[in-house]
Amino acid sequence: MTWDAIGMLTAVAFLAGFFDAIAGGGGLITLPALFLAGLEPVSAIATNKFQAASATVSATVAFARKGLIEWRESRWLVFCGFFGGACGALLVSAVNKRWLEACVPVMLIFVALYFIFSPRLGNEERRRRISIFVFSITVAPLLGMYDGIFGPGVGSFFMVGFVLLCGLGMMRAMSFTKIANAACNLGSLSIFIAKGVIVWPLAVAMALAAFAGAQLGARAAVRVGPRLVKPLLVLVCCALAIKLLSMESNPLRMAFLNSW
Repeated sequence: MTWDAIGMLTAVAFLAGFFDAIAGGGGLITLPALFLAGLEPVSAIATNKFQAASATVSATVAFARKGLIEWRESRWLVFCGFFGGACGALLVSAVNKRWLEACVPVMLIFVALYFIFSPRLGNEERRRRISIFVFSITVAPLLGMYDGIFGPGVGSFFMVGFVLLCGLGMMRAMSFTKIANAACNLGSLSIFIAKGVIVWPLAVAMALAAFAGAQLGARAAVRVGPRLVKPLLVLVCCALAIKLLSMESNPLRMAFLNSW
């Protein structure tokens, strides 16, 4: 791999880290770039997970410095997210991803519609349907497993789950999302490290850039608040859905083309 390619991928990782810290979805920027650079698929996924973990840990640190991370409330979320991410990484070669490729764009569109039409999503709390503990032991492992297997949009799914199910305000939901996403990424990353499939020089360069981008994104999110988070969530969800539907292997795209 040439230095030009490494430099380009590092710049892409910085941009992905910025968006990931605010609304998630950075992986669908970096992963195609790694494929285009010629990395073998498993190594591309593993290398991408290293930089993604760096971005989410960076964002979590930035939120923690602002006093926005509720560590006591998050302990089960961290454990269950880590466990789910590790299980997903173990199952990555055993699960047929075609049904995920079909379902995830539809789910992302519904998430975007929810944030578009939901009335006044700000920092105020809403009616709680389940506690954060129940969310941690039921929803978090499933989303963590999805993150280990596939990944796109998991931050948006966590966000809407905390808002819709736990009744959290936007910024509080984002802080829980950051720590949940970091736990999932670290869980799956631990498996990829054990398997020895990470391209370390490239992974480290991209991780440093993603860390810096996530710091900038987290500070922007904290400073501007829901006015920035909500439109970016909608934008990222729509962009991810379009990107997934445009892939030649996507079953929905193939079914649509065959119907014509």
